Amino acid sequence: MAIGRTRDLDGMVIALLGGTGFFGTHLAQELLDRGARLRIASRHPEKAFRVKPLAELGQVQVVAVDVTRPHTVEVALTGVDAVVNLVGAFAGDLDAVQGSGAGRIAAIARTSGARIFVHISAIGADPQSPVGYARSKADGETAVLAAFPDAVVIRPSILFGMDDTFLNMFAGLMAMPVLPVFAPDARLQPLDIDDAAQAIGNVLAAPAVHAGKTYEIAGPEVLTMLELNRRIARATERSPLLIGLPDGVGALIAAMPLTPISRDQYALLRQGNVASGAFAGITELGVRARPLDLFLERWLVTYRKHGRFGARTRKAV
Repeated sequence: MAIGRTRDLDGMVIALLGGTGFFGTHLAQELLDRGARLRIASRHPEKAFRVKPLAELGQVQVVAVDVTRPHTVEVALTGVDAVVNLVGAFAGDLDAVQGSGAGRIAAIARTSGARIFVHISAIGADPQSPVGYARSKADGETAVLAAFPDAVVIRPSILFGMDDTFLNMFAGLMAMPVLPVFAPDARLQPLDIDDAAQAIGNVLAAPAVHAGKTYEIAGPEVLTMLELNRRIARATERSPLLIGLPDGVGALIAAMPLTPISRDQYALLRQGNVASGAFAGITELGVRARPLDLFLERWLVTYRKHGRFGARTRKAV
């Protein structure tokens, strides 16, 4: 348990739907540190066993659930005080998973007696979007609030962390002599995963304050894709030639099979991922978001030419 951490969730039973992913694992650690008892529900429950060593005896329960099969959700949510819905997808039946399906989960939570429902959506959710992901995320928000009016909707920006697939993917590419950058002018506002987890914990600790509200949580700095790649290159002590791809070229590549980015992902990237300012932000949830540069050199040292053994040494003062 974190030293000095207030156990303001002591004894609360919280279900994390989709709790075995990147966000879910970090959120689980945050909530366990604050005294919560967790029920981690996932299609892949075996992935949750890495969380168990972080908990006290009996503090974590793992259950199998498929959100497209309502009876499994009913079992998973029986007897819980709060639900955090982290379920999402970029492909497949998006409506069943994160559109009307999210509303169905919220309805089951309310019927099951949960007092708190936190729904994780995404910055850029838009019912008019031509991209299925963004459109279904917006539909999910509407469905959740219709079923559970006091639900709290959280729209996070791109989340980063030491074990993410975002920074690590780019860092792994920095050894290339020439690196094309998709949508180089796209604006991003990346948020530290543990800051996001703390924000969710604060919502759960004070549900009456946040009931029925929507928050956009994002990092303290807006970067373009090109600048992000430059910073990762510096942190890894690599110097690839970064070439920003024109929109037409990027779109053409994204439309081809077996490419590193899909057409929808490219469309989302082009529109950027920054807080709109139309909703309260992470500061209103009691969190001071930390900048990316605070972590980059420390996290990405393994991607340097000689790994950790190639790290610079500082002369004693």
